[in-house]
Amino acid sequence: MSEVDAQELVTRAFMRLRRSGFQLGIGEYQAALQALEGGFGDTTESLMEVLKILWCHSPGEQNQFEPIWRSLLTSLPQAKAEISHPTASSRPDIRSERPDVPSEAVSPTPKLPLMEQPPDPELGSVPVQAPFLPSSDDTTALYRYSPISRRSMVYLWRYLRRPVADGPQDVLDIDATVTQVTHQGFYLAPVYRRRERNRAHLLLLIDQNGSMMPFHRFTRDLAETALRESTLQPENVNTFYFQNVPASTLYVDPYLKEPIPRQEVLSLCTSDTSVLIVSDAGAARGHRTQERIRAMTRFLFQLKRYTSLIAWLNPMPEDRWLGSSAEIIAQMVPMYQMDNIGLSNAVDIVRGQPLRHLHSPFT
Repeated sequence: MSEVDAQELVTRAFMRLRRSGFQLGIGEYQAALQALEGGFGDTTESLMEVLKILWCHSPGEQNQFEPIWRSLLTSLPQAKAEISHPTASSRPDIRSERPDVPSEAVSPTPKLPLMEQPPDPELGSVPVQAPFLPSSDDTTALYRYSPISRRSMVYLWRYLRRPVADGPQDVLDIDATVTQVTHQGFYLAPVYRRRERNRAHLLLLIDQNGSMMPFHRFTRDLAETALRESTLQPENVNTFYFQNVPASTLYVDPYLKEPIPRQEVLSLCTSDTSVLIVSDAGAARGHRTQERIRAMTRFLFQLKRYTSLIAWLNPMPEDRWLGSSAEIIAQMVPMYQMDNIGLSNAVDIVRGQPLRHLHSPFT
């Protein structure tokens, strides 16, 4: 197959893959052409492997690529097994290198007549750069699954309140003023009351890395909105991180670089502390691990010595909890799916107003 045919094959494959849903742009197309100019892909099989490396971003796309490639070769009978890669500037003249070979013995590469040349594919709608799609084994559902928006988090955090009148006495109390005037029979001065402050204390325990990596965006927004965009006092919001289970050591930062003893974290709790645990509890991978269940049972038993205002937020849908460690852990602590209703129910639990009929079906 000549150079023109090789480029035509790449172009046709590019357009057919885009129609099949592959996220390809001009950058990927030019990379394939550069591979041809560099001499890669001497045969259709080797060219297929080169294009798979350049254009497939996940194992699923690699499995989908090969039948599309075979179908394309079937539709192009002029495609041969061998692909030549002459330079783009000029091609060597065989007759000049072999003067003993008559010109009649040299058969030039056959070309299709002008009327039979296939039309050039339309590339006007091709994007300049394809979007980045991280590869994984089976996370198609996770890409479409959006548990809760940041705006909803900001709204629902406002319900976590524990008002205490300990601020400055500068709020006009109209009812008390009217009552005083009625008792005295005349008006002397208005009655003021102290300004209320939200004294709710929130302890966020967030699972990091591992199966929780697809949900880092949501856990980050959850911590940031509680600290900066809620009615909670910033000094009353404590966030700590762990991996899989809160072991003897937790971490201050989400990168798990600054350890802190678990007992020191628990010492921050009082009977009025609201504790919200965020973890998939093994539901993301469907694992039921006895070690994880026992470790979490010990931690929850120790945590309940300090406060009973505990709720669990699971980023995985409820139907994924069955058969995993989450199904067992949900029987020890109220567990909810990370969506608007789930976060609302969790906030009700940690503020001391549980709604029994809205609890997890596993509790």
